[in-house]
Amino acid sequence: MKISNKILYILALILLFPAFLPNLGLLAFIDDEGIRSLVALEMELSGNWITPTLHGDYYYKKPPLFNWILGAWYQVTGQANEFYARLPTVAIMFAYAASIFGVLGPKYGTKFAFLSAFLLITCGRVIFWESMLSLIDMTFSWVMFMLFMVIYHFMEKQRYWPLFLLSYLLTAIGFMLKGLPAVVFQGLTLLMYFIYCGKIKKLFSLAHIIGGLVFIVLIGGYYAIYDQYNSLENVFATLFTESSKRTAANFSVGDTIGHLLAFPFELIYHFVPWTLLVLGFIRKDALALIRKDRFITFCLLTFGANIWIYWISPEVYPRYFLMLMPLIFISSLYVFDFHKKENTIIYRILDRLLLIICVVISLASWAPLFAESVQFIPNLIPKTLLGVILLSSATIGYYFKKEQRFLYLILFLLSFRIVFNFFVLPHRNANDYGDVVRKQAQHLGTTYQDQELYVYKDLLMEPALSFYMTNTRGQIIPRKYQGFQGDALYIVHPDTIPKLNFEKVDSLLQRHGNKPTYFIGKIK
Repeated sequence: MKISNKILYILALILLFPAFLPNLGLLAFIDDEGIRSLVALEMELSGNWITPTLHGDYYYKKPPLFNWILGAWYQVTGQANEFYARLPTVAIMFAYAASIFGVLGPKYGTKFAFLSAFLLITCGRVIFWESMLSLIDMTFSWVMFMLFMVIYHFMEKQRYWPLFLLSYLLTAIGFMLKGLPAVVFQGLTLLMYFIYCGKIKKLFSLAHIIGGLVFIVLIGGYYAIYDQYNSLENVFATLFTESSKRTAANFSVGDTIGHLLAFPFELIYHFVPWTLLVLGFIRKDALALIRKDRFITFCLLTFGANIWIYWISPEVYPRYFLMLMPLIFISSLYVFDFHKKENTIIYRILDRLLLIICVVISLASWAPLFAESVQFIPNLIPKTLLGVILLSSATIGYYFKKEQRFLYLILFLLSFRIVFNFFVLPHRNANDYGDVVRKQAQHLGTTYQDQELYVYKDLLMEPALSFYMTNTRGQIIPRKYQGFQGDALYIVHPDTIPKLNFEKVDSLLQRHGNKPTYFIGKIK
């Protein structure tokens, strides 16, 4: 039976919701999520939306835009929890994919644009990790991708005023999300493409100066307001440190060389299966094919102009360069289409490999019926059968429909995420010490809700732990450096206790490592 591309598009869009929403809030926050959520929560609790704080102390490591988004969302929904903190990431991921579709559709047609958009959504790192976390990076990457597109679009039309004004506006938004990396992305991309197009003199034009002033006015305006609440002395030094601390300058030569060698393979691994399409560049005329298309040329030049920052930085996470991955996906898909038309050996090998993977996973989807570790999951049999049907149907479609194979592979990956939601997430949560810590922190927050509670001096509290206690209490847990009150409670580290006249009242678990618990008690 012939199923049109349009029907497959609709099916993929329908599967987005059962793929990305169920159990979104099941797992406890990781540390970075805890920081973002706690800063947003303290803004809401204090009513101060200008100066971010963490335990009442000024927080300098990131500008506040993402915290504003979370805080506003908490107020709209009336909820501050894992599901509502992560939901903006999913919505922004959909918007990011829609932007890719909107950019590519008029030039390359619906199918190419649709595939390119869903390559981002269904690559391994996004579908099984980044889409489930309340972090800045998806939002920041979307803004940076649109920055790249603005530069290309208006450069092709040689309209420099909108190019500089809009690109600096997007850079300002990016700066308010993550700081200096936004400036680096814009600077490297502008320099690269203006040199490539032979328009380097335009970088010294009035339009560029005015664009730069737009950035200065927007960012300067915020920090002028900030200065009314707190000194700017530590702000920019901390932002610079945050942007540079993962570079090669802070690591040994051995670590740097090891990272240089491993990085390309790690990049491919994290974003499979779609990074396997880079094999398509292995052909004699690859460079000629790329040069035929200015947009594909721009994508690869932009990728090359920016990826080296992460290539030479030993401590980076794949989420840091999500804005660059659509560039390589689009280019790889473009070149790989020639392999498909010519039925090359590279196409045949990758095609068979993907089919084998689909068959193996489809057969393995029966496993929940026999695995003791997931027998506690409700409706186990219908969930297993639904997963088998979804995965097997997509595999059968992949095998029989040669012209629609990537569309069926997208359906397969979305179905795989649904099965992941059914079984992997509940199993992971049931065996996650983070859930134990979360429940205890919430219990203690309730227990001591009506008592004065402080963090003792510079104690490094785990951010997720702090969020759960703060959210349950409904009030900020500030740090206390002096003037300790005998009737107040303090969270201290066990190593600190011998130096204090301390009366222990309770214990607070930590999530990481073999560290001792925190103690809650009174300082006499």
